[in-house]
Formats: sequence, structure tokens, C-alpha cells
Amino acid sequence: FTDKKEIGKLKLKGTWDLWGFDKKQIKRVRIVKRADGYYVQFCVSVDVKEQLKPADATVGLDVGLKEFYTDSRGKTEPNPRFYRTGEKRLKFYQRRVYRKKKGSANRKKAINRLGRTHLKISRQREEHAKRLARCVIRSNDLVAYEDLRVKNLVKNHCLAKSINDAGWYQFRKWIEHFGTKFGRVTVAVNPAYTSQNCSECGEVLKKSLSTRTHVCKCGCELDRDHNAAINILKRALGTVGHIGTLVLNQNACRESTSTLPDSGLVEQVGSLKQESPCL
Repeated sequence: FTDKKEIGKLKLKGTWDLWGFDKKQIKRVRIVKRADGYYVQFCVSVDVKEQLKPADATVGLDVGLKEFYTDSRGKTEPNPRFYRTGEKRLKFYQRRVYRKKKGSANRKKAINRLGRTHLKISRQREEHAKRLARCVIRSNDLVAYEDLRVKNLVKNHCLAKSINDAGWYQFRKWIEHFGTKFGRVTVAVNPAYTSQNCSECGEVLKKSLSTRTHVCKCGCELDRDHNAAINILKRALGTVGHIGTLVLNQNACRESTSTLPDSGLVEQVGSLKQESPCL
């Protein structure tokens, strides 16, 4: 490491597939501290695109709190609620921290144990989102989802903990990453009225959150989230026009626009950090 702190050389344990990269491809290396030890982050310049056979399928996803998501085919994925499951254990370790004398070695140990429990939960949530996103992308040519602003949604203090526990942001991040990697189309649509509009006739039927079944005069009767997922897919298909050749971007006014993948105007997906195992 060549920096002002003069760290020098370090031995790494378990470098995964780093030996396959040329030194010129490694743009940046960082040491980060986690509750269970120190890790090294490598920023590598590499083309990760892979070609898949057409899946001949499209899907719309409506994320929720009861079910992690409901797709336009009516399939649901259960919400694992990792934080809620481990909340009792977290409270136990939190009480142990409070009971220890400030500045003592036992208090530091208790804080570290609490931190490792939080870290385990966050990793479970991240891995769950990654696994689902990869499966969805590989199984569909186009994936549509709502352009939700999670930062605004968590302002509702009654639902903030459950929304954060669901991991919607992580799921969307991995959807976009794998969409770019495998050459699939990912579309974020305006979430307005996706649950209120009828997916059959388009009539607006206002419903409260407690109303879980969509019943319309036209005879359409669906689960609320299933109806929303169908509307999400229809909006995406209506904007794209045809499947498999266009990628949606947003202009400065946040209006959905479409550009060719090879035109240089494709939306940049946020970088995903990969850490090597601890030192």
C-alpha cells in the first residue's frame, strides 16, 4: 500500500479470483473495518457482460411488506424479515452492552458481539436480494419494477423499520446490475396508481392499505399486489415499445425515455463493491 500511513505489505487470506486480473485492471484498493475483522476492497476495471439465450418472458414486480414481491403471473416470494427474526437476539446483546462498565474490556467485547449480529443480518438481507435478483433476471427478457424512493417512504415512522428490513433498495440495485451483466432490459416505472388502477379496464378504484383484494365492476378480481404487478408490466411495455432492444433511462425532468444499449447513453449502474475475506 502506497499512502501517507505507510502501511506497507499485507498478507491476504482468501483472495478469491483476484489472481486472474492484471495489476493494471486494479484501480483502487481500500482497507475497511467490519465488526468481524478487516477486509480489503478491490475496485477492478473489467467487462462483466455475459450472453444468455432469450427467455421469451417478461415480468412485472410489485414489492411489498407482507410478501417480498408479487409478480405479474401471480407468483409471490415470501419476505424473510431478517431483522425482525433477529430482533430478540439484538435486544439481548444491547442490554449486555448497557450493563457493562464504560471503558472496560468487557464492554468492548459486548459492543463487538452486537456489531457482529447486526453485520450478519445485513449480509443475510444483501445475499437474499442478490440471489432473487439473479434468478429473476436470468428467467426474463424484461423486468419491470416501481421507481420507489425508499428514502421518502421510511419517513413513515410506523413502517420505517419494516421497509428497511425488506431491502427493496438492495434488490433494485442487484436487478440493475445483473440486467447490465446479462443484457436484459430493466425498466423502472412511475409507481403512481399502480395499485388503484384496474389491470383489465383501467378504471381507478381507490383502496386503503388494509384492502388486499382488487374487485372491479368489469369482473376483474385479483390480489391487490398481483393487480399492481400487471399494471407495472403494462407501463413498461408501453414505454419500451418492443422487447429486448431498448433500455430505459430518465432525462433531467425524470421522464422515462428509451435509448439503444450500444448508443453510449445507457444509464450507469452504481458500482458494486466486492470484498475479499478478512486479513
